[in-house]
Amino acid sequence: MDQNMRLRITFAKGEEIKYISHLDLMRVWERTLRRAGVPLAYSHGFNPRPKISIAAPLPVGFMGRAEVMDVWLTRYISPKNFAKCLIPHLPPGLEVLSVEVVYPKSPSLQSLVRSAEYRVTVQGAESREEIEGRLRELLSAEHLPRQRRGKEYDLRPLIEDLWVEGRAEGGWVLGMRLRAGADGTGRPDEVLKALGLADRPHTIWRERLIFGLDK
Repeated sequence: MDQNMRLRITFAKGEEIKYISHLDLMRVWERTLRRAGVPLAYSHGFNPRPKISIAAPLPVGFMGRAEVMDVWLTRYISPKNFAKCLIPHLPPGLEVLSVEVVYPKSPSLQSLVRSAEYRVTVQGAESREEIEGRLRELLSAEHLPRQRRGKEYDLRPLIEDLWVEGRAEGGWVLGMRLRAGADGTGRPDEVLKALGLADRPHTIWRERLIFGLDK
């Protein structure tokens, strides 16, 4: 089957579905695309699946304002018509923000991801100076040994930048730019642990993915 069209969808994953896993999100997208009746391309083999690929899995409990996914189709459909078909079938918590055509043989999304920016709201009564002091201390560390799934790793090289965006009701909004890719992925919840803030009520939004030389 010819896979002669590739569309790139930027979407938001909101509060209503922040606790579903990456695998479940893929299933939601498969079901939604089938219901929309778009001309999906399928993989070959014993169990053909729609050819869709999400740039970077979003951990359970996180929300995303600019998630990116590629979908392969068997024939041309304009981005506008694709979105028009899709939007009525989207479940609560999923929103299509944009659709664009991508050259079918372009590099995979996963190979292009370099970093991700997060907006993290943390409850607490500290002053701005105290919060900024926590960030400076973390950024000045040479190493931040951590464990994930029983394996040790150094969190520090995965932190590109940290900053205070401003005040939130009952706390502060922090910005984080963390490495994401084959050489390691930084997680904002691990950064909160390193800052001593993990036990505070907090919300995490991934604001954007940074691809290639897009910094």
